[in-house]
Amino acid sequence: MNLVFAGTPEFAKVALQALLAAGHEIALALTQPDRPAGRGLKLTPSPVKAAAVAAGVPVLQPRSLRLDGKYPQEAAEAHEALRAARADAMIVAAYGLILPQSVLDIPRLGCLNIHASLLPRWRGAAPIQRAIEAGDAETGITIMQMDAGLDTGDMLLKAALPIMPGQTAGELHDDLARLGGELIVQALARLEVGDLAATPQPAEGVTYAAKLDKAEAALDFTRPAEELARRVRAFNPVPGATVRLPGLPDPVKAWRAQALDETVAAAPGSVVRAGAAGVDLATGRGILRLTELQKAGGKRQPADVFVRGWSPGPL
Repeated sequence: MNLVFAGTPEFAKVALQALLAAGHEIALALTQPDRPAGRGLKLTPSPVKAAAVAAGVPVLQPRSLRLDGKYPQEAAEAHEALRAARADAMIVAAYGLILPQSVLDIPRLGCLNIHASLLPRWRGAAPIQRAIEAGDAETGITIMQMDAGLDTGDMLLKAALPIMPGQTAGELHDDLARLGGELIVQALARLEVGDLAATPQPAEGVTYAAKLDKAEAALDFTRPAEELARRVRAFNPVPGATVRLPGLPDPVKAWRAQALDETVAAAPGSVVRAGAAGVDLATGRGILRLTELQKAGGKRQPADVFVRGWSPGPL
């Protein structure tokens, strides 16, 4: 098929590469503008832009696609380029810009979205993290026919993936990215032969995956240990859960943790034990054991290494 691809991060790059490997023609790639990154804040292309350029795919980076928005000239140029591409379909994966109806109507077969959840559960910006945080046993990929709503379009193809014990958002992201690439290739193959039925999303079971907020990173130790352990996993690698430990002036990043079903007479957030096995803190119910930590300005360390370089005082 002749396609337009719209996406920005690594998740989308995997799908773009899968489409290219399957022999699809990508007439145009849309992605977010280059952003400052690294210590030098050098303007850096998105993963999708880097992959598209490497494959010889033309790239467009409008700041908006809304003709009545803040950047109408950029939007108009993007509309013109989309019409000129004469694409059969537009594939969208974690693009980051709202597609108005005027864009959705341009490709012959419309716009297909690769969404990292089993819709209608976890519509919205952070479905991978929210699924882990909520303790879901599984998640997956939904290929959806886009409409003007927030992930409300008809479902075309779904595949489930179990969330493994201890799995972080970063690890689940990589598994879902691969599945998304495989599923969009399957969906297009079936679409070409007329074997892809659209199913409206059910009204029951709708949940929304709110965008991650840095304010959520600080762990609230009045909550149960099991809930906090899930949040540590969900916020690894971004934004990273944080905890304050005695003897250290700045919050510490907690990258891996586990919940212990143990009752202690200690205030929530206080250190119960610290050793090679981990740093154990009291919570509203149970103990949260931190097994991988990072001081401000330092490197990630397993608990045994971290504890050797930390003096918490008497426990």
